[in-house]
Amino acid sequence: MKMLMADYNVGNLHSLKKALELAGADVEIITDMSRMADAECMVFPGVGAFDCTVENLLPYREDIRKRLEAGVPCLGICIGAQIQLEGSDEGKSPGLGLFKGRVRLLKSKTVPHMGWNTVETDDPLMEGIDDRHFYFAHSYYCDPEDRAMVKGTTEYEGFTFATLMRKANAVATQFHPEKSSDSGLRFLKNFVAYAEDQA
Repeated sequence: MKMLMADYNVGNLHSLKKALELAGADVEIITDMSRMADAECMVFPGVGAFDCTVENLLPYREDIRKRLEAGVPCLGICIGAQIQLEGSDEGKSPGLGLFKGRVRLLKSKTVPHMGWNTVETDDPLMEGIDDRHFYFAHSYYCDPEDRAMVKGTTEYEGFTFATLMRKANAVATQFHPEKSSDSGLRFLKNFVAYAEDQA
């Protein structure tokens, strides 16, 4: 299985590509977003702003969402997770709309949320991961309407929010597994194995 990783002018592409390759994946970085409509597995990475991130995807929004709803495996990280919702308070552009709901500004005392924090989850993608500390770098969080899609949460300065979501075969994480040492690499290995099982 080849994973297509979107290069939509945000950061952290190459560290994620390297981490996925260490996890056993075959990864190609693409700038032509029309190719996502035919991907075996999609990867939406990054640290960036909502509108800038989703801009290059919008012409193919319907095709990409239909493929995701049909069960194409997908990993969205940080802003790559947020663009899978319908929209964001950070911008004006629509998201991909796989998850109903919006992206909202964190209600914690200190924003952005930077550094290590715990993900509370029993999701199978955490199999073999004893240390549930992962790295975060964000000011906004995902607020999906269907709470059944939320598979993991994190508490930060008294505010608890979604940090792991799933729908069909799409996985969305607010945390950065590629920056999360051994726990993050094991998470990526588990995702690669999961994605290959769906092929």
